[in-house]
Amino acid sequence: MTAPLRSALVILNSGSGSGGADGARATITSRLLQSDLDVECLTLTEDLDLAAHVRRRVESGVSLVIAGGGDGTVNAVANAIRELPVRFGVLPLGTLNHFARDLGIPLDLEAALDVIVEGHSIAVDAAEVNGRIFINNSSVGLYPRIVRLRERYQRRRAGKWIVAAWATLRVIRTAKPLRVQLTAEGAEIMRTTPLVFVGNNAYRMAGFDAGSRASVQDGVLALYVVKTTGEWRLLRLLWRILARTAQRSGELAMLTTPDATIDVPDDASMTRLEVATDGEIVVLDLPLVYRSLPGALDVFVPRVPPAEVRVADVTPFGIR
Repeated sequence: MTAPLRSALVILNSGSGSGGADGARATITSRLLQSDLDVECLTLTEDLDLAAHVRRRVESGVSLVIAGGGDGTVNAVANAIRELPVRFGVLPLGTLNHFARDLGIPLDLEAALDVIVEGHSIAVDAAEVNGRIFINNSSVGLYPRIVRLRERYQRRRAGKWIVAAWATLRVIRTAKPLRVQLTAEGAEIMRTTPLVFVGNNAYRMAGFDAGSRASVQDGVLALYVVKTTGEWRLLRLLWRILARTAQRSGELAMLTTPDATIDVPDDASMTRLEVATDGEIVVLDLPLVYRSLPGALDVFVPRVPPAEVRVADVTPFGIR
């Protein structure tokens, strides 16, 4: 889609990445003003009711909302603009920027601004769990624990990558698998697993491209279940994913579906569960109800055709 833009709300997270969002404010404002856009810059704070503020600004004429930060910032803004008649710009100022990378948005700030100014947008899928939107993925089990531990020690220890590796190894050593009930495609199965990973569309699960997507326009959830437990087996699975042999190992299973439910029925005392959504941890009521939201976001992207999803190194659950 290409249409004229008028007024933009830019939402910045000063804590994203290396903290460069504040320094980028002048560049962002200058570039958008040159394109005859009215611009308001807003910094995310803990006490800000983002959804209410965005709704008021849209009612007053804002037609473009831009998230400047990492995937957590993009997630927060995506939740705030849900069902609002706006187009969505992404300025990847975070550390990993998975959503921007998967859409082909340049990581260079000025190049990303050029994409927005050019005005070409496409309908991009989102997904939700219990009404909470995520743009990349959600998971239960190991990963929420890893994130909690990483956040706890982030300020006390060395850099992010060292802390992340240390937290991963520590959680894997003490991991206790969950006995989960998965409901999808009209069938139910029980699995004992340390991790269930739910992607907004299919993820590559092989080689150094693991963790990326070729498309976010297929309108499906991709459920991945780790079928192995134990410290060394989990580390071996990570190696097999990198070595492109995970499929033959039978240690990783996958299913695509438009919606799914995850529950823990064997433990009556467990009524809530920690869930990771785009790297942020929330505690949600069980059961967890997942749903794909096809074409939920109108996102500015470069003028390139979307690539076809090629799913490799996974095998179906065989739900019956």
